[in-house]
Amino acid sequence: MTFQQAIQSAFTNYVKFEGRASRSEYWYFVLFVVLMAFAAGLLEGIMGGARGGLGGLVAIAHLIFSLATILPSLGLAFCRLHDTDRSAWWLLINLTIIGGIVTLVFNCLPGTPGPNKYGEDPLRA
Repeated sequence: MTFQQAIQSAFTNYVKFEGRASRSEYWYFVLFVVLMAFAAGLLEGIMGGARGGLGGLVAIAHLIFSLATILPSLGLAFCRLHDTDRSAWWLLINLTIIGGIVTLVFNCLPGTPGPNKYGEDPLRA
């Protein structure tokens, strides 16, 4: 899956919390969100921050973008865990001290080959 296809897929299926997502789909979307947040933060800093003027408009746009990407990010996180044959309940481990590391490892692992209980292999479909 290409960068553009991953972004399009995430926003098309933004409330889809079932099925599976490949590593490329997940990580390309994460890259997109990080790049946009970095660009927005950079623009806010250059334009005077949230104190007013254009910096305030950029801050509002950044907030709207962040809110707009919450559901697609959650949906992809669910589907990524499904691809590794794990329940989305594993996301609750992020509430612990080492949870972020465990989730990162799970997201880096390859998906189970062939179909699993969550659906068909996204690389073969």
